[in-house]
Amino acid sequence: MSTSQIPSRVEPYKLAARREKLEGLVALDKLPRLAEETGHQSGDCQVVLEFGVDTQGRREIRGHLQATLALPCRRCLEPLSQDVTSDFLLGMVADESLASELPASHEPVLVENEQLDLLTVVEDELILSLPQVVYHDESECHVSAEQLVSKTEEGGTEETAPANPFAVLSTLKGKK
Repeated sequence: MSTSQIPSRVEPYKLAARREKLEGLVALDKLPRLAEETGHQSGDCQVVLEFGVDTQGRREIRGHLQATLALPCRRCLEPLSQDVTSDFLLGMVADESLASELPASHEPVLVENEQLDLLTVVEDELILSLPQVVYHDESECHVSAEQLVSKTEEGGTEETAPANPFAVLSTLKGKK
């Protein structure tokens, strides 16, 4: 894996025509929307992007990314290191109306003025690849299993019958 930084903007049609491959890193602290979702991140995301043209003449980007993120545990909210990876296939479109012409295997990526913001592409894929829920193992979590169980009042082991909502009717019936 290359240790160079991925360029922020490229001309993807030219890269696809030459079947170029970009490998490198994206600094996680340069991705503000990811920080909104996960909190501040440090380190780098490793990225491989292969530009090409498929057999039907569609320009595409095959990509792979990998990053280690510090995500908050849903129990104790302490950071938990998680590996996030994604393999994706993007179809380049010059207009949003052309996105519907792509096959289901391709996700559309909008190329405006023959320029593509790669940082946005990487950030989108990272956000889409985040795990839904993150938990420490119970033995490592700062919140114990006992703290997660809802408790009743002291001595709440006795079963008490709920009040009958129709009890007032029996008192009315006796007043005749």
